[in-house]
Amino acid sequence: MRAKDKAGDFVIGIDLGTQSLKVLVYDFVRKSVVTTARAPLDLISRSDGTREQEAYWWLAAMVSCFAEIPDDIKQGVVALAVSGQQHGFVAVGDGGQVLAPVKLWNDTSTVEECDAIHDALGGVAQAIRLAGNPILPGYTASKVLWLKRHRYSDYVALRQILLPHDYINFYLTGRFAAEAGDASGTGFFDIKRRDWSREVLRAIDPDRDLLGVLPPILRPTEAVGEILPQVAKELGLNPGVIVGVGGGDNMMGAIGTGTVMPGTLTISLGTSGTLYGYAETVAISESQEFAAFCSSTGGYLPLVCSLNCTAATEVMRDLLSVPIDEFDSLLGTSQPGSGGIISLPFFNGERTPDCPHAKGAVFGLTPENVTRANLMRSVVEATILGLRTGLSAMQHRGLVAEVARVTGGGAHSRQWLQIVADVLNVSVTLPPHDEAAAFGAALQALWCFKSDRGEKLGIGDLIATHFGEVQGQAVRPRHAAVECYNEVYRRYLDFVVMMRNQDFNSVHV
Repeated sequence: MRAKDKAGDFVIGIDLGTQSLKVLVYDFVRKSVVTTARAPLDLISRSDGTREQEAYWWLAAMVSCFAEIPDDIKQGVVALAVSGQQHGFVAVGDGGQVLAPVKLWNDTSTVEECDAIHDALGGVAQAIRLAGNPILPGYTASKVLWLKRHRYSDYVALRQILLPHDYINFYLTGRFAAEAGDASGTGFFDIKRRDWSREVLRAIDPDRDLLGVLPPILRPTEAVGEILPQVAKELGLNPGVIVGVGGGDNMMGAIGTGTVMPGTLTISLGTSGTLYGYAETVAISESQEFAAFCSSTGGYLPLVCSLNCTAATEVMRDLLSVPIDEFDSLLGTSQPGSGGIISLPFFNGERTPDCPHAKGAVFGLTPENVTRANLMRSVVEATILGLRTGLSAMQHRGLVAEVARVTGGGAHSRQWLQIVADVLNVSVTLPPHDEAAAFGAALQALWCFKSDRGEKLGIGDLIATHFGEVQGQAVRPRHAAVECYNEVYRRYLDFVVMMRNQDFNSVHV
């Protein structure tokens, strides 16, 4: 008997990240997470900005995770869906063979290819007009041109351009498919039409019809198909398990945190920082202050990404010798504004605010305010001040939110949550599940499963039924701190302008 035809209480969310692959099993009858499994992933790094992984590593990690799940639980699974790291490029040839290592979202070796595509289009503004976004080094578009320039034989053999989550779906079902949310991070997807952009594809290669090697776009409630019998056996699942369309990790994170309607934000405080909210109409930033993405639920997901979040706080924590168990208490001994110290912890350059070649800097030091607490707090404050620059641009385009749901490592710090509330002037809560992307994928699988059975269920109804209670009481903004941070933010922007005017490449040691 096929899985979708028999009784079963479980759906699975698979989250393919950069550092690990995670599998989450959700009991949709009892509304509880049953078990999770995780397998680490290696990373290929080179000094030219290369960041790659082998696609077969992902499959091995997935098999390893499924092996940890008890057989009786796996026999009750009726559907699954995949959340995947965005922007990666899986080059697939005849027979589903992966032709080259997968360039990831954080690969910066394709700057020249970005410039070439912009030149072919007639400039950055034209790219934004055609697709809603510029061609950034992390996006898929430049990676395709890079393959043509540097691995031409693989480019000639190319039969499918897939994103990481699309590739996992292909492995599971044997079918090539994509969806608007993840596709909108490629650079060659027109977010207004919710379809591939022929103009950008021609700019990548005017002599080849790249549209012919791109998968069809499925609807949010559409299943890619049923799991292949041999894959079901390998993973220990029943034949006929439905594979939902899934999506990018930010899009699945939006579902997993309940950001599927106007009025809420999701903030992830991880190695990088992200902030996004749901919009019912398209929102594009001509000044590139936020990314214009589609959601995986039929709407839009304007998103802000900063490169220095816990990556920056860890640098300062190591410098000041602050043990992780003392981090929160140390922040609690300082006050909003860090005694007048303002940090720009742009150790990796910065995307938001736009300072790609910047270095780290600290302003406002005096003999009285130089303390471990103030220095540490100034970096934590900077991680949220940077996100505020993108949020301000989003607010100018009509996105209004009163609640932010925070995930990631920084969410474990009560003091950091209070800084989020005060800097952004929003109430802050924690979502019911730490693994937001995996949980969101599980709910997306359930949405597809119910749709496949003829149930008409909106995503809002699904969230209302399965989202549950948030963790702990809301952290609310404090009026005096909000006023203080309004002034700090004005000073922060002045220093950002100063930073942009510096020519760091002219200094050689």
